[in-house]
Amino acid sequence: MSEDGLTSGDFTEESEPFALFAQWLKDAEGSEINDPNAVALASVDEQGLPNVRMVLLKGFDARGFVFYTNFESQKGREILGQQKAAMCFHWKSLRRQVRLRGPVSVVSDEEADAYYASRPRGSRIGAWASKQSRPLESRFALEKAVAEYTARHAIGEIPRPAHWSGFRIEPTSIEFWHDRPFRLHDRVEFRRPAPDGDWSKVRMYP
Repeated sequence: MSEDGLTSGDFTEESEPFALFAQWLKDAEGSEINDPNAVALASVDEQGLPNVRMVLLKGFDARGFVFYTNFESQKGREILGQQKAAMCFHWKSLRRQVRLRGPVSVVSDEEADAYYASRPRGSRIGAWASKQSRPLESRFALEKAVAEYTARHAIGEIPRPAHWSGFRIEPTSIEFWHDRPFRLHDRVEFRRPAPDGDWSKVRMYP
């Protein structure tokens, strides 16, 4: 790593954003104390009012950035309704940030099943027991639901709920930001007209 915190020279020389993101995430995995894959996820409701919350990135490749959720939750309903979202990663230890946005698609059943099966058993039970984002009358009601589903699935595999799956943001813009002295930061944005388009790159004023 160089004196300015960059790993492989001037990142603005990169011409492909996914490879650069992979390197930055790898760097974060070595420096962030907790959850280097934590990301702020923004969605909008039918009135255009935004919501933002932290989620965990569970995969990415040239197709996009994947996270999982209950589709009956607030974010699930908003993303299914508007079919667009944005993310912001901030790695304080590295003084780096990545922002991206674009249309959203639902992952395949095969992808969702594979990830769901990899989760701890308690998390799989929780996907059944939690009516995410809806009013909870008491903590006891949640614990009772967990006990009921635990008993129901005491033996064998726990099937994935139909309302629980993954979203893939297919970015049309990805911006990389790196802190510099006197707020003269490096800021580079990759853009493309559509998820299947070619990337262009522009350096932005900080």
